[in-house]
Amino acid sequence: MASVQVRLVRPSEHAALGELTVAAYARVDPGTLQSDYADELRDVAGRAAGADVLVAVDEQAGGAVVGGVTYVPDRSSPSAEFTEPDAAGIRMLAVAAGAQGRGVGEALTQACIERARAAGRRQIVLHSTDRMATAHRLYVRLGFERDPSIDWEGEPGLWLRGFRLRLDPPV
Repeated sequence: MASVQVRLVRPSEHAALGELTVAAYARVDPGTLQSDYADELRDVAGRAAGADVLVAVDEQAGGAVVGGVTYVPDRSSPSAEFTEPDAAGIRMLAVAAGAQGRGVGEALTQACIERARAAGRRQIVLHSTDRMATAHRLYVRLGFERDPSIDWEGEPGLWLRGFRLRLDPPV
């Protein structure tokens, strides 16, 4: 994990991160490739216009993109899936198949938590499908709790399960 750096995505990395994200979601749900959501996952530039898109790059592999996440700073962002004024959000966490199990997802999630704390946010909200059990274990290990009150059905039969991390107030 020492060779992986998390930072804001660069425009030259948008296409690589978009394709990585589509591939990661398709591994969990092959139907992603046939849906309009694949276009949204590919549109890193669009997300970066209203949120902070973070990328994990492997320095030992020449700076190869190995993961990414969209950090939603507040409810005014077009990427927000929450309405609480003190919240931030996490969306579209993805890790390349060859980088799984190396702590990339955790590093990206921790980077979002650090950003939220630095901004004085009191909570982080995210949604995940039932098929993303590996991600659920990560979120719970990092202190997120399931919050069924914010579950929603993105399309018929596809439930997005809510998770929430309460952050301590700034000292």
